[in-house]
Amino acid sequence: MAEGSHSSAGTSHHLAVDLGASSGRVALGTLEGGRLSTRILHRFPNGGVPVPTRGGTRLYWDILGLWREVLYGLKLAAGTGVQIASVGVNSWAVDYALLGAQGELLGGGVRHYRDARTGGQMERAFALLPRSEIYAGTGIQFLPFNTVYQWLAEDSDILKAARTALLVPDLLHYWLCGVAVTEQTNASTTQMYDPGTGQWATGIQEALGLPTGLLPRIVPPGTVLGLLSPEVEALTGLTSVQVVAPATHDTASAVAAVPAENDGWAYISSGTWSLVGVETPRPFVTTKTLEHNLTNEVGVNSTTRLLKNVMGLWMVQECCRHWGVSDYAGLYAEAANTAAGAVIDPDDARFLAPADMEAQVKAACAESGQPVPQTRAAVVRVMLDSLAHKAAAVLDILETVSGQRFGTVHVVGGGSQIALLNQLIADVSGRTVIAGPVEATLEGNVLIQAVALGLLGPGQVREVARRSVDLKTFVPVPASPLPEVS
Repeated sequence: MAEGSHSSAGTSHHLAVDLGASSGRVALGTLEGGRLSTRILHRFPNGGVPVPTRGGTRLYWDILGLWREVLYGLKLAAGTGVQIASVGVNSWAVDYALLGAQGELLGGGVRHYRDARTGGQMERAFALLPRSEIYAGTGIQFLPFNTVYQWLAEDSDILKAARTALLVPDLLHYWLCGVAVTEQTNASTTQMYDPGTGQWATGIQEALGLPTGLLPRIVPPGTVLGLLSPEVEALTGLTSVQVVAPATHDTASAVAAVPAENDGWAYISSGTWSLVGVETPRPFVTTKTLEHNLTNEVGVNSTTRLLKNVMGLWMVQECCRHWGVSDYAGLYAEAANTAAGAVIDPDDARFLAPADMEAQVKAACAESGQPVPQTRAAVVRVMLDSLAHKAAAVLDILETVSGQRFGTVHVVGGGSQIALLNQLIADVSGRTVIAGPVEATLEGNVLIQAVALGLLGPGQVREVARRSVDLKTFVPVPASPLPEVS
């Protein structure tokens, strides 16, 4: 057990900081009797902050505001009176901070991956290095906001002034304990990581004219970084707490907590994004995976998450924001009582950051000659049907590419609560869907911390996850087919 960790009568307490695109949480995870329980201590909103400039509006994350909320959550944890063994942070991928010689933030902070600056940057990269070579060297899905394209869009003077680049969770760990590293699961999303060597793909960086010395060393998930700094201890009241880098990419933490048994399963981490994938023992970097734009991201225990990013519940969230609706459960219940209508492609670029999501959904239906939804519930039904069809199509591709066969799909994350969506996935894919846990990301974060401190063995993680959650099963029900998603 690492120095500074605490376990008493088989009980240990850990803090998981989970930063999502729309909200963040600080949770207390307690391991006792082979089960894990989690309690949200602090929940806070998150989202892009538009900042007008002479060059146009820029979109940032409020990274200092997030840091303030994290500190407040840690202070609440100190007030629980239990001894905290460790803390770890996970977040979304690809976004980063540039730090100067004194560790100060440069460039106004952390830009949002939906910022318009990355437009045309993939094409610029392909003019310098063929698409096939970038994929061969990284195995990562081409998305316009991947870190490498954000770097191409970065102000060259700021890049020159920078001494370190840290992805969001690595930045929070640095502020917590003063250790600057890059955790491997998140490193693998940047399209600047070589899955063959497990190191930075410096050849690609050089070919694209990017600096090679900014990204710090890569460490595996479950690395103990050190104790909270004295400054953070004074700010929070916590003492003798180890900072552990879990699987810092939120999807990697969620997949670690998938309560699967044996083989023959795939997963969908269902939230703002829908990550449809399968766990494999090695990367699949082939002409087929390139053709289907699949991604090879690092998982725990030296696994690969072969997956595809699908737009996800972002579409519903944006409509609800525009409508001023907060009763998601009521809206999903209305959608369940609405007849199926159209199926559109949720990965169409028009849905990435539209001013009016509902208008774009209706336009896509009209342009494809399908019925245009007339009510809010009908709009939501189109989006859920479309997500289910897209997931089923990706699952079929993953079977073909990986050579694996899976009759079970584990849906974890917020989407696991949406019975209609889970049933639609089962019906359209012809596979049994097992839904839960909702808090897979938090649970995976805590369980990996426990492994890092020697409180669990790597092979016990899924077993503890199964014991700790009530699961719901959705069996396929044949129905009239809807139009295929192109």
